[in-house]
Amino acid sequence: MKKRIFVLLAVLLFCAACAPKTGIEVRDAWMNPASQGATGGVYLTIHNYDKTDDALVGVSAEVSQAAEIHESKLENDVMRMRMVESAALPAGKSVEFAPGGWHIMLVNLARPLADGDTIEIVLHFQQHADILVSVMVHTNASEHEGH
Repeated sequence: MKKRIFVLLAVLLFCAACAPKTGIEVRDAWMNPASQGATGGVYLTIHNYDKTDDALVGVSAEVSQAAEIHESKLENDVMRMRMVESAALPAGKSVEFAPGGWHIMLVNLARPLADGDTIEIVLHFQQHADILVSVMVHTNASEHEGH
């Protein structure tokens, strides 16, 4: 009898693990070290597992005076960065926030952020509930100029 219950529980756990993911997942959040009063860029990947589109519509961070969604684009051989109101998150797709593209700007940092520190930010979505994200501070060899 105990063996049957164990097998049944194992099968149920296996089936639960195989169920398709839903919602929004945020992974690989990081930023370069930055001094107090500076502006720092946060990079991460957001995956929308849902069957409907969503959007990142805001960011909150206690470590900075403001947190903004930015996009960098090459225009006429010049890299330009601009603040945007939102970033589209298509259904079933990942959106990478990386140097030279989408990123989150933390404006006027309240304290210096050194290698090994961790900060928290909150991502606000059009449809999905807010997500608290831990951001690791570390030096990246491929650091993008200006962030």
